[in-house]
Amino acid sequence: MNIVTCTAPVNIAVIKYWGKRNEALILPINDSISASLDVAQLCAKTTVMSCPTFDSDRIWLNGREESIDNERLQSCIRNIKRQGTLSTGMEKWKVHICSINNFPTAAGLASSAAGYACLSTALAKLYKVNNDISAIARTGSGSACRSVFGGFVRWYMGVDAEGTDSIAKQIVPASHWPEMRIIILVVDDLRKKISSAIGMQRSVQTSELLRYRAEHCVPKRIEEMHQAIIHKNFEKFAELTIKDSNQMHAVCLDTYPPCSYLTDVSHAISDLIHAYNNAVHSTKVAYTNDAGPNTVLYLLEKNVPEIVGVLQHFFPPGNDQNIDYIRGNLPSGIIPSKNLLSKIKCERQTPGQIKYMIYTRIGDGPQYLEDPKEHLLDNRGFPVHH
Repeated sequence: MNIVTCTAPVNIAVIKYWGKRNEALILPINDSISASLDVAQLCAKTTVMSCPTFDSDRIWLNGREESIDNERLQSCIRNIKRQGTLSTGMEKWKVHICSINNFPTAAGLASSAAGYACLSTALAKLYKVNNDISAIARTGSGSACRSVFGGFVRWYMGVDAEGTDSIAKQIVPASHWPEMRIIILVVDDLRKKISSAIGMQRSVQTSELLRYRAEHCVPKRIEEMHQAIIHKNFEKFAELTIKDSNQMHAVCLDTYPPCSYLTDVSHAISDLIHAYNNAVHSTKVAYTNDAGPNTVLYLLEKNVPEIVGVLQHFFPPGNDQNIDYIRGNLPSGIIPSKNLLSKIKCERQTPGQIKYMIYTRIGDGPQYLEDPKEHLLDNRGFPVHH
């Protein structure tokens, strides 16, 4: 019996990946940069187990057994086995996989990235793979290659047709910019109407703006972002993050038929961020949206109390707040002064537009959990009911 359990972080892109040049190998049309978030608030946890007595490969996700015949899942398992240094016969053993997320799946919070990074990391240990596994994680879900590392991470698109150089590398570890904080504003945690995979495919086929973005905008922007992170230049970082998010969503609207991931609440949040930054004459907070309505804010720790106060003023919590409205150890918001409020040209929203907030920071990459109590599978290879 061989068993491995690990956790892997969610990553939130600041320069977006949108569009593939090769669907089968998941090769992107441009480089991207993301931050891996602290696993205490957002992570995938996966246990993998192989045993000569298992009669088939099986997978359980968030408590439900799912089909193992997913092509991306199979390619992930195949690629790991191919690179593994296995003891005799082990490559024929079947594998059981059990994975859980501690956050909503498919709501635009990069659940597949954390999931495939976690699976690849766990399988790599199980099958004794010592190579870089970011390319294997990529074959499961593109942005998963970035969750294989902590801190700020760059995914290089590469030029090789087989994708051997389409890999992720860490720019700096989490410890490089310890003041950076993230607040995720969860607007809607339901499954999105158009999956990002389908949205991207449609954009590649129909959007002229996508081609222009990949060829002319991203190459310059990615280098500027790389430098802004190394030099901890928050204003530059924030401006690039906002512009790149808006451009990705402009591409989605330029797609035919269009893919619209943002809601009125998402737009109201971005309006508030611009109004606040204008009022304080400085870019103190950046927003970004992946393919979903939830907005992710990047800000420095010293500005958190004021910004939380502003958010709670303009987006008051609803009455049914039996759910934890704030998750993570968020400092209390400072009630904004009348002077500040008079400068923020924005409408106050009806209560409950933001379901909850998750407060977190930049975190490390995948971690192995050695304590047997952490395993999600029991000694017969079935899910443990915690």
